[in-house]
Amino acid sequence: MKNTIKIERAIKNMTQESLAIEIGVSRQTINSIEKNRYIPSTVLALKISKIFDKSVNEIFELEEED
Repeated sequence: MKNTIKIERAIKNMTQESLAIEIGVSRQTINSIEKNRYIPSTVLALKISKIFDKSVNEIFELEEED
């Protein structure tokens, strides 16, 4: 699954740490999601989409092999 979290953070001038604090996870979790090593839960994906004021589908996209 691809995601645009790194881009969205850059647009909002947010660090991984500041995003993590806002949604209640560790910075390492944000890093793992950005690097496609961890697929977030539905609740976490919804929290991330709310922070960036975008739909989940705008931030997360399935790849062919998913």
